[in-house]
Amino acid sequence: MKKIGVVYFLAFFCSLFLFTGCKEKEIDFHNPDVKVFVKQLKAGKYKTLSPEGFVEVPKFKEEDIPKLLKYADDLTIIPTFPLPPVSSYVAGGTIRLGESLLWIVEYIRLGHYPSLGCKMVRANADDYEGIYFLTDEEVLDAVAHYRRWWETRSETKSYWTIDPCFDDPLCGSGYRWW
Repeated sequence: MKKIGVVYFLAFFCSLFLFTGCKEKEIDFHNPDVKVFVKQLKAGKYKTLSPEGFVEVPKFKEEDIPKLLKYADDLTIIPTFPLPPVSSYVAGGTIRLGESLLWIVEYIRLGHYPSLGCKMVRANADDYEGIYFLTDEEVLDAVAHYRRWWETRSETKSYWTIDPCFDDPLCGSGYRWW
């Protein structure tokens, strides 16, 4: 009889360990982990709440930009993206992981939302219909612009420059945030 009790106890202990060990890693809203964030976006499982109670992009910082740019050329279609609570935007078509990560980089750069949607359009677009959203190739080109901007910005110690595009990754690209 004791053996059965020990077996039940071990089975209970093992199942308890398995269920608690498989818990999804949570993201600290004020100190997020880029790798975990990307993994959750791809799986459609990002649900971290801001202090105001909204599912929002966590507070990434300037030091996170290289990590975000590392994943920016990933064109995986993600099921959802946590847009600002003031946004009524519904993504027309698809949301690419890399494009949404560039949106976060732009958010860090500007200090405010670059747009109410995580999509870029051609700069000369007549309106914001889906036909003006960037193609995969254009998104990869935008990624190259952001990486070049970051490398140049990281190498330059002074902000004194005559280059009008010094701190604008999309300057001259033909793209802008919608």
